[in-house]
Amino acid sequence: MPNVSKLQAIHQGKCPRCREGKLFKHPAVHSKFMMMNEYCEVCHQKFDIEPGFYFGAMYISYAFQTAIFASVSLAIFILMGDKAPLWYYIIVILIISLVTLPFSFRYSRILMLHWFGGVSYRKKT
Repeated sequence: MPNVSKLQAIHQGKCPRCREGKLFKHPAVHSKFMMMNEYCEVCHQKFDIEPGFYFGAMYISYAFQTAIFASVSLAIFILMGDKAPLWYYIIVILIISLVTLPFSFRYSRILMLHWFGGVSYRKKT
C-alpha cells in the first residue's frame, strides 16, 4: 500500500502508527458510531493509551461544537437578519449539533490520538 500522509490518516480515521488499520468498528452513520477497535488490525497498536486518555477529547469536541454553534448562528443572522426569533436559533442549532455529533465525537478522538497519543509512524519496510 502506498504511504499515507498524517492528514489522510486523520481524515480516514486510521491508526497513527501504521496508518492502515481502522480506529472505529462501524461507519459514522451507524447507530454504534462510538465503538472503537481495541487494537489496530494491522500493527496491533493499542488505541486506549491509558485509562481516561480520551477525556481530553472532550475539549476538542467542545471546540468543534462551539465553532458549529457560532457559524450556524452567524449564518442564520446573515440570512434572516435580526428578524429571526430566538426559538428559531435554538431549534436549528440543536438539529445541526445532533446531526454533526457522530463526526465531532469521532474526529475529536482521532485528533486526540494522533496529536497527544505519543504514537510515532512506522513506515513499512
